[in-house]
Amino acid sequence: MRTVDNLLKEVLEEIQHTKTKPREKEIGEVLEVKDGVAAAAGLDNITYGELVEFERGEIGYVIDLNEDSVGIIILDEYEKIKSGEQVKALKRQLSVPVGEEILGRVVDPLGKPLDNQGSYKSESFYPVEKIAPGVVYRKSVSQPVQTGINAIDALIPIGRGQRELIIGDRNTGKTTVALDTILNQKDQDMICIYCSIGQRKAKTALVIDLLRKRGAFKYTVVVTADSSDPVSLQYLAPYSATAIAEYFMDKGKDVLVVYDDLSKHAWAYRQISLVLRRPAGREAYPGDVFYLHSRLLERACRLDEKYGGGSITALPIIETLEGDVSAYIPTNVISITDGQIYLEKDLFNSGIRPAINVGTSVSRVGSAAQTKAIKKVASRLKLDLAQYREMAAFSQFESELDEATRKFLNRGAKVTQMLIQPKNQPYELPEQVITIWAGVKGYLDDIPLDKIKDFRQSLLEEFSLHHQKLREKINKNKDFDEKDEKEFEKLVKRLVRRFLPKAEE
Repeated sequence: MRTVDNLLKEVLEEIQHTKTKPREKEIGEVLEVKDGVAAAAGLDNITYGELVEFERGEIGYVIDLNEDSVGIIILDEYEKIKSGEQVKALKRQLSVPVGEEILGRVVDPLGKPLDNQGSYKSESFYPVEKIAPGVVYRKSVSQPVQTGINAIDALIPIGRGQRELIIGDRNTGKTTVALDTILNQKDQDMICIYCSIGQRKAKTALVIDLLRKRGAFKYTVVVTADSSDPVSLQYLAPYSATAIAEYFMDKGKDVLVVYDDLSKHAWAYRQISLVLRRPAGREAYPGDVFYLHSRLLERACRLDEKYGGGSITALPIIETLEGDVSAYIPTNVISITDGQIYLEKDLFNSGIRPAINVGTSVSRVGSAAQTKAIKKVASRLKLDLAQYREMAAFSQFESELDEATRKFLNRGAKVTQMLIQPKNQPYELPEQVITIWAGVKGYLDDIPLDKIKDFRQSLLEEFSLHHQKLREKINKNKDFDEKDEKEFEKLVKRLVRRFLPKAEE
């Protein structure tokens, strides 16, 4: 019979041989809550971007680390959270569920579906905040993103892995340029992500409706945080969209991300920062507002084949006030990106759409991201159009201009008209080639200005109906030869005769 001493000895031996690890829980106390932002004390070992849980199960995201407290943006309803309650560190970073089934869905910045189509199967979780790939992992940009917009593909080409800013005043067609680019990615082996930040729900609904009607939704994901959503979600939206893009990039795919727009993203961050009592700097923005966008846009790149060979192309949108590109946020984002497409209100109001100011717009990747066909027809076009815009200011003194200058102004006006493009009607590569070719070769010079639109329409219809083999050849080779040029010439010359003034026929 075992004695009490023997029993105690056995229990002690069992305790000594049992391998257990103590579970550490870091628990703090809520100091204050206001406008979806909380301050908490006692979380001494917490890291930036870590998730926390409040007493009733609400989830928060650490955005501010101070000496004696942390700032937390609350990702759920915050009205019931009170000061004095406990808050627990979860020891994990904020991430979004990703998978192939997310294509064709509308989700919020946390990955929750908003389209009433039920949940989707997620394959993994990607962190919302991630350090951008280093130089070793990257490859130079050389493959084009065909936007389908003549003025952009010919003058300001965008490459896969580039960051090209779309900037301009309100109602100048910024979103239209981005949406036309998404519509043109059909059969281009490109996945698109449209990120709506702080927009009206009606606008986002119109965008979704357009993408559905045009068959673009099957290769597109919409990440949205509307103006009625908490600023915490508006702040997270572009980072979540980039995390989804990184999932596809890591699979070796090319991704296009549209951020519409980063001005409202900066406003949301300013609101959070002011609530957290951060020192306000220029235009009341916090001191790290540059880092806000640089760490986001630097994640867009083209990876080397050794690391998968995928790419993320970023099209951030910035809204200016009265065309002021020297304001704080515009200058910040201009300095981060690889070029900008500047849309001008005066051009838009005069009927030149897309209203691209050729002189101010630039692509720092340049012709490295153009197809051979576009390079051939558009090599001098940008310089000529920029000079035309400058010289057009003196066109009222036409009687004093020499013949060569008058011819130059006439051709510039005709080519500008030829580059005007209807909304949501991106052109395929063959259509782009023949319309630009007709303009730069001078075949429009004698056609009256008000007939250019009709000529362009007739040219595209004729080319589409009767030159199918040539179209397929240009689409396949991304190039054309002298024999093809002769076919262009026959078609264009035949059509030009219809539109000449009767006295010249």
